[in-house]
Amino acid sequence: MPNLKNAAKALRQAKKRALLNVAKKTAIRDGFKATLKAASKAEALKAVKIAQKALGKAVKHGTIKKNTATRKLSRLMKKVNALK
Repeated sequence: MPNLKNAAKALRQAKKRALLNVAKKTAIRDGFKATLKAASKAEALKAVKIAQKALGKAVKHGTIKKNTATRKLSRLMKKVNALK
């Protein structure tokens, strides 16, 4: 339990930010899963857009780093392009 008022506020903020970060990472994972489960290449490309949007938002808010997002998207696109 925090002793100081500002420590209590910092704890509240940290908990709130942690929840937001988890939500953003979940959105990324869901987008990836939807892309990989897609039956056709057209469906996969639609799902990639959702994953790409989630990655961009996570980078913008500092949840993940830019290079990490780029690497994840690159690997995902490599799998999508391998589809027929």
